[in-house]
Amino acid sequence: MTAIATRPLSDSTDSLLRFALRLDATLTGILGLGVAFTADPMSRLTGLTPVQEYGIGAAFVLYGLAVYALAALPDIRRLGVALAVFNTVGTAGFIAIALADVLPLTTAGVAVALACSAYTAVFAVLQYLGVRRLA
Repeated sequence: MTAIATRPLSDSTDSLLRFALRLDATLTGILGLGVAFTADPMSRLTGLTPVQEYGIGAAFVLYGLAVYALAALPDIRRLGVALAVFNTVGTAGFIAIALADVLPLTTAGVAVALACSAYTAVFAVLQYLGVRRLA
């Protein structure tokens, strides 16, 4: 009889982090598709131009694809730390955009920016908790 030792696809300690990464990637990609498909009406709502809305949608889709692919790596600790930091910076950035008047945002545009900051904050916390669970 021959014993075959194979590595499990994921360790139970990294399941929360993998889930958080894949959920972040999936929801951000879907949100990006929605923004890209509705760029014209969204631009009237938020105060941004349609080109800016398309760019935001495309960036969200690319982020989603990249994170989903990277979530399959065998060692995801560094990725989890990097994305928790990235989402924390994104949270601060969305708040700054909403409050600093650097873009010609409407009231609805400010609300969207603040909603995006809450969204990225939730994923920063989930990814942080997933990284902590690995320790």
